Amino acid sequence: MKKYFVIGNPIDHSLSPKLHNYWLKENKIDGIYEKIKLEAHEIKSFIQDIKQQKIIGCNVTVPFKKAVIPFLDKLSSEAEQTQSVNTIIFDSGNLVGHNTDITGFEKAIKSLNFVVKGKKIFILGAGGVVPSIIFSLNKMGVSEITVSNRTLQKVENLKNQFNNLNILNWGEIPDFDVVINATSLGLKKEEDINFDFSNIGKNKLFYDVIYNPSETSFLKEGKKLGNRSENGKLMFIYQAHEAFKIWHGIEPNVDNKTIKLIEND
Repeated sequence: MKKYFVIGNPIDHSLSPKLHNYWLKENKIDGIYEKIKLEAHEIKSFIQDIKQQKIIGCNVTVPFKKAVIPFLDKLSSEAEQTQSVNTIIFDSGNLVGHNTDITGFEKAIKSLNFVVKGKKIFILGAGGVVPSIIFSLNKMGVSEITVSNRTLQKVENLKNQFNNLNILNWGEIPDFDVVINATSLGLKKEEDINFDFSNIGKNKLFYDVIYNPSETSFLKEGKKLGNRSENGKLMFIYQAHEAFKIWHGIEPNVDNKTIKLIEND
């Protein structure tokens, strides 16, 4: 039986096993997908198990999307440009890192029938998936991207990667059409971002990359103020869809049944 994993810390919230095991069964693939919490010092030996094919592939979540890179032989062009890896495969003698978050985010936004071209975007957070979101937004032709993070150094590192960014102090709010929570604030239900969005007006899009819980306090606040709110479930499903395709050469189904699978938790 082929083994696949998602690695991260924390990892309890991840619904990747539920989705991938559903697709493995649906496509009659003899495999199992599990989640495992790792410490930073354990990454190297875990990735060596992929090289030795004890593990066939793995997904990478917070906080290891950059940390895995030194242990890989090659990166896809998207992973190289974002310096972010969320999918690893052993291919033709090389450990290869891919970034499927870019496609995942793009497909998720398009499926909302929300046109981001020419729009002003405000991103909260600077780690994990943020380089992928910025890459994707630039590709979709947004007019302006502003990033705010509790640690300023992280945003400055991002600006070295993407020179068209505006940086704002944590707590300040610019004029925006879309606000994206890409922090982990909200993974625990009692956590709050503590931004005052009361004066921003209506008809904005509040987007949270968190998908479990399905409605964070950030999304509740957006909705209460008369804005559209969307969680990260479709981004999660579409990035998993791309990873599945890389490992198995098969495009699994994304339909209402797949979406309900994630919503049931």
